[in-house]
Amino acid sequence: MSTAATPPPANIPQGFFPSTADRMPLMPREAMSPAQREAADAIIAGPRKAVFGPFIPLLRSPQLMGRVGDVGAYLRFESTLDARIRELATCVAARHTANQFEWLMHAPLAVAAGVAQATVDAIGDGRQPRGMADDEAVALDLSFEVLRQHGCSDATYAAAVKTFGEQGVVELVSLVGYFVMVCWVMNVARTPTQAKPGVAPLSAFPA
Repeated sequence: MSTAATPPPANIPQGFFPSTADRMPLMPREAMSPAQREAADAIIAGPRKAVFGPFIPLLRSPQLMGRVGDVGAYLRFESTLDARIRELATCVAARHTANQFEWLMHAPLAVAAGVAQATVDAIGDGRQPRGMADDEAVALDLSFEVLRQHGCSDATYAAAVKTFGEQGVVELVSLVGYFVMVCWVMNVARTPTQAKPGVAPLSAFPA
């Protein structure tokens, strides 16, 4: 029987730029300012339990990190939207920004929440999913239109309000915007993420 230690999962570079060096790695606690330690402790004490992903670069601005964390905690854990819709929209934002961290985290969460694997695969491949539930199709239409057109048509808006209500529409658009924001922060910082068994990372779209 082998006693060799299992190697940790390989890191996947963030984004598709020629240089993939992590620009803003997690700083040691002793190097943090009092404000940074306070912000880190607040994240650790909350539902996330650790400083990881976008909160590593956001720690450079501890007050911003705390406010971003509060917004994200509401949208992820307290929103009126069903978890299936939240995770579906998060996958759309991750694919739109080519962000590996959020994709590898939320693609399996979407499936666990009830989104079909074929739907998640289509989003990851940049294809239009087929055969979705009606509310998923409405959420996808709104998410795509907001990302591509920075607004939405009257028809898409009417369908979204009918399906989710005005509060749900505001929260869905805010969720997409939140995840685009944190994905951008990680893309600029080139925050790496670990490979996850059984979850394929995003591929670069053809130029």
